[in-house]
Amino acid sequence: MADKIIIFSGKQYSGKDTVAKIMLEEMQNYRRCAMGDIIKLTYGKEKGLSYEEIEKNKPMYRQDLINLGNWGRSQDPDYWLKKIIEQEGNIMVTDVRVPHEYEVFKNSGAISIRIEADRDVRAKRGELVGETDITEVGLDNIKDWDYVIENNSDYESLVEKVNKIIRDLKED
Repeated sequence: MADKIIIFSGKQYSGKDTVAKIMLEEMQNYRRCAMGDIIKLTYGKEKGLSYEEIEKNKPMYRQDLINLGNWGRSQDPDYWLKKIIEQEGNIMVTDVRVPHEYEVFKNSGAISIRIEADRDVRAKRGELVGETDITEVGLDNIKDWDYVIENNSDYESLVEKVNKIIRDLKED
């Protein structure tokens, strides 16, 4: 069972992975475990492959990973969420996207961080696709985030905001 879980949410190109990377550099007793990561870790364990090898050769394993992901969800819609929660140590989940995922993690005691960035700012960072999809808008009405980071400025400003959260979390 995970000791502590921090979850991240935000629209595409809001900076979720960047915030997690900054936090992981300072909070080295945590590790990243995104939704796709747990499937890769499980697949690697079954096939005797390292996570790095799967990542390096992702096209070769893609269909098997999709099949395994679908198999898990057919067993239990929460199959992969539970697998993440069952991981040892402290975990950061960088891609919580829909209300049900949010609720499962919050009910497990996760700390929630929402990264917000204006649409025009996000569009400058990358091509916005599927903007009305549930994975983009599903958490827009959640109001009980533990932390909200506005990420419309430069990297240095973001680091400053993230460092305040890190200090706060280390005090707990």
